[in-house]
Amino acid sequence: MSRPSPDGRWAITGTGAVCSVADSAPGLFDALCAGRSGLARLRGFDPALFGAQHAYEMDEPQRAAGPGLRDRPGRATELLCRAIAEAVDDAGLGQDLHGIPVLIGTGLRELRSAELWWTDGARLETGGLYFGPAVRSRFHTTASYTFTNACSASLYALGLGTDLLATGAVDTVVVAGVDVITESMFGLLDRVHPAPVDSVRPFDRNRRGVLMGDGAAAVVLRAPAQGAARTPRAWLRGIGLNCDAYHVTAPDPAGVTAAMDAAFTVAGVTPGDIDLVMAHGTGTLLNDEAEATALGKTFAARASSPLVTAVKSMTGHTSGASGLMSLVVAASSLDTGLVPPTVGLHDPVPEAEGLDFVTGTARRADLRFAQVDAFGFGGVNAVAIVERAD
Repeated sequence: MSRPSPDGRWAITGTGAVCSVADSAPGLFDALCAGRSGLARLRGFDPALFGAQHAYEMDEPQRAAGPGLRDRPGRATELLCRAIAEAVDDAGLGQDLHGIPVLIGTGLRELRSAELWWTDGARLETGGLYFGPAVRSRFHTTASYTFTNACSASLYALGLGTDLLATGAVDTVVVAGVDVITESMFGLLDRVHPAPVDSVRPFDRNRRGVLMGDGAAAVVLRAPAQGAARTPRAWLRGIGLNCDAYHVTAPDPAGVTAAMDAAFTVAGVTPGDIDLVMAHGTGTLLNDEAEATALGKTFAARASSPLVTAVKSMTGHTSGASGLMSLVVAASSLDTGLVPPTVGLHDPVPEAEGLDFVTGTARRADLRFAQVDAFGFGGVNAVAIVERAD
């Protein structure tokens, strides 16, 4: 688990996000509450090579690098810098991050750039395969760190950010997550699904699997004394982290439950305090049952379930960025009392019986605490607890 703050919380003073449905954190929340999905026909590479014909890609002008190319290298780095720029501006830090560490979670880094070099002859600079040089050049930071903890990478980076703050060596950190759709990962997922996936439908009995999405998210995290200088977006109470090493790809409900328990312990809350769960909810045939089982066990003693939603139904699976993307949405939900729906969820899996999913349209509620889930290959689990700012 991550190390707690001396007074029990860390200030989230700025947020940023870009993905297939929006180019800012406020735009993301508005789009999700409206039920707007980024699902579209595959554009980044030749759809004739795959069974799945859709993805959650960002529709960017001038995306292609030149004639005959569908995509251009360096997009993950570009999205990362856009999310960080929004978050630090929102926090009032300006764009010069000298002395402020930047922690980045990712699943695939700039794999797409390497693919385009190999398949299309696009220019490849080895220094551009990791994010440090670009972050230093753009924001003048003297320290950046990249963590590749699969789909929980950005929440792992967030947990390490709290550890860094707890040492007292710094009073501010920037934490970000990013991934873009790569042809190799899209193809791998396409081949393991029994039937082509048409959309991400988390926890639905008739779901087919997961589709990837482009995206990046970032937050500014500050020690309480610095965070009190301006009203935070939300308070981060703590993060539970573990690696159960149960299986390369199959999740273990026991490991997921343990991560939830660890999060409650470090945050100083109980399952009865949670008002909203931002589920990992990938729409895969094993993950949803495992997460629903863990949630059912965790909240079994309650008279009623907290609200549950899964935003990958509209953004697709943004891999290493997904945990932080959900946390950015959670902060807005806590602030507004509005919870986005889970699109495409009509007939929940049996393991989800008793969970109060938000479906159809956004729902209003009095929210104080939100739980954010992120689970990755190899049993790399992360759960964050976020509190309303007031």
